[in-house]
Amino acid sequence: MDDFGLYFIVTKPHLPYRVLAEACVARGVKFLQLREKDFSDRDTLKAAEEIREVTEGTDTKLIINDRADLSRLVDADGLHLGQGDLTLEQSLLFFPGKEKVRGLSTHSPEQARRAWQEKPDYIGFGPIFPTPTKKIPDPAVGTEQLGLIVAQSPVPVVAIGGLFPENLEEVISAGARNVCLVRHFMECQREEELIKRIEGIQKMLEAAK
Repeated sequence: MDDFGLYFIVTKPHLPYRVLAEACVARGVKFLQLREKDFSDRDTLKAAEEIREVTEGTDTKLIINDRADLSRLVDADGLHLGQGDLTLEQSLLFFPGKEKVRGLSTHSPEQARRAWQEKPDYIGFGPIFPTPTKKIPDPAVGTEQLGLIVAQSPVPVVAIGGLFPENLEEVISAGARNVCLVRHFMECQREEELIKRIEGIQKMLEAAK
């Protein structure tokens, strides 16, 4: 898999799921991950189905966080797993398909190297900067470690955690070409502002090529 730029995570948004999905499709965002850890299974599935209606047949791939079973129910394009989830090999029992995208979260160089052995399509690496997005956040890894992992990785690396336009240049300078800005997008309350922010980040990434 080649570098793809913006990786979009949906978690506790102000805007409706359909609006978020439509904006991603319109701007050619390659990956849209649904990550609603506090939802019931039914609510997660409902949100996934709403997004899937928009993304199906487009270049925007729906990735489900953690849940291989729900990924299969909604026929998602991929699955993203954390350190405490099933291994990629185990997930194949519940969510089969060689064409499906599979990613892994990593929070240290050691975890990244172990993840590569599982042969994911990409890895997430972070948090790069401190972030309150998770209830129990991992320590920030910083841009120096990010640069080392990007240079060594056999698969695309998604820089995540505490990223905003104000510090994105530092992340790009470290070598990152795939980034995820959660709060920057989830705090948007108007569709026009969301699209403007997506385009802004895409322009920054495009300029770095």
